[in-house]
Amino acid sequence: MQSRVVPLEEGKDPAVSIKASQSKPSPIRLLQLFLLFLAVCISFSIISMYTIKRSGVQTAGTTVKPAFKHCFDEPNTLDRWIRRPSNLLHKMSDEELFWRASFVPRIKKYPFKRVPKIAFMFLTKGPLPLAPLWEKFLKGHEGLYSVYIHSLPTFEAKFPPSSVFHRRQIPSQISEWGKMSMCDAERRLLANALLDILNERFVLVSESCIPLFNFTFVYGYIMRSKHSFIGAFDDHGPYGRGRYNENMAPEVNITNWRKGSQWFEINRKLAVNIVEDTTFYPKFEEFCKPHCYVDEHYFPTMLTVRAAPLLANRTLTWVDWSRGGAHPATFGRADIKEEFFKKVHEDKHCIYNNQSTSICFLFARKFAPSALEPLLHISRSVLGF
Repeated sequence: MQSRVVPLEEGKDPAVSIKASQSKPSPIRLLQLFLLFLAVCISFSIISMYTIKRSGVQTAGTTVKPAFKHCFDEPNTLDRWIRRPSNLLHKMSDEELFWRASFVPRIKKYPFKRVPKIAFMFLTKGPLPLAPLWEKFLKGHEGLYSVYIHSLPTFEAKFPPSSVFHRRQIPSQISEWGKMSMCDAERRLLANALLDILNERFVLVSESCIPLFNFTFVYGYIMRSKHSFIGAFDDHGPYGRGRYNENMAPEVNITNWRKGSQWFEINRKLAVNIVEDTTFYPKFEEFCKPHCYVDEHYFPTMLTVRAAPLLANRTLTWVDWSRGGAHPATFGRADIKEEFFKKVHEDKHCIYNNQSTSICFLFARKFAPSALEPLLHISRSVLGF
């Protein structure tokens, strides 16, 4: 009895319907199987390629793309190197900050129009009670000055956005009078100010300082000076050479030992000298401790060795030591009269650009918060702003 073969048109699988005794599949059936296998392989390949293109390649492209975009967003132009930092609250350590601030162009001529600025550096524990007077002094002179504040690290200044002091605090640490931490704070102020290539002169003031003239006069006096205003006296007495420690030699010899006021004004070259110093700093840190007050000796001595011809050997900040004691006199509301300022200016003689002058001080201290109101009242007639 012969088995019945079902035609292909009926949709049945011929392999099931062939005779049991048949030992070889038909050539047509083999071709069909091969074509089916080939179709499955091609379909799988197409699906795999599409999946990789949509997921794998796209993901890789997405990962790489921001790196290329970043390069185009920040073109390597001159402006990138000369614009001042937009945020003073950086995360650099002192070591990193001083290294960055010590960068100096080897070509003296700037390839752009540079308007030099004065950096006013406020060294304070906290609030600036005389800020309104400084606001009045600086008003209208934007682009000719910068402001920096070093305070206790826990202090949060709350100046309005319109204030020249708004967001001008730098990363600060605790500083103590007469100790190296005070010089660290001053170096920190200088280093942050050096990051702005337009800052050419640097004035250190405190929260109790006031300007004695209007901004235009102060700016011209400082910018035209051939010298930097820092005291560097060779005091042979017990409060001068008497504070010298022989262990500081040979880097610091007693013949170079100098003393001066903490409140200085210096140019950019000397600011870099102070920030980059690693020679004198260790000696003063180890061997100049009370009764040696390092803030009175470190900078004057180091700059005498490094750049003595650039020093005017005097300060621009007037103080009154006539009452005696470890600190100068403080003036309050009752002291603020026209006669007081005549006393500040009278009988003064000093050297300015190798010529004699009667204008020796541009700033004064110490003024109590109670002095603010009368100072604002007479500022136009007496101080010129």
